[in-house]
Amino acid sequence: MGFLGEPTHWILILVLLLVLFGAKRLPELGKGLGEGLKGFKEGLKGLGEPSASAPTVQQTQVAPPTAASTPIQPAPASNETSYVVCSRCGGRFENPHGFKVADFVCRNCQARS
Repeated sequence: MGFLGEPTHWILILVLLLVLFGAKRLPELGKGLGEGLKGFKEGLKGLGEPSASAPTVQQTQVAPPTAASTPIQPAPASNETSYVVCSRCGGRFENPHGFKVADFVCRNCQARS
């Protein structure tokens, strides 16, 4: 009948689960699995049927702002380029967005580890 068709195999699997997870943890795992399956089934039902409680989207037209109402100001120019230093090899790399990095590791060092 196959591996999972034999009742002795099921008993062996249940005993192994009991030993691995303990009697206290098994009901929690079963509950979580059941709730996950229930949510999955509800999600599948929701894909095929349009929901009556789904909100309708109303489209409104917004007039584009006029040139007089919104003056365009250029962003302040930053001539300083920020750099970060690799904590493993000491290499220096540009940080154009200015992110604050506590412990930077370059791609070459990441590939070696």
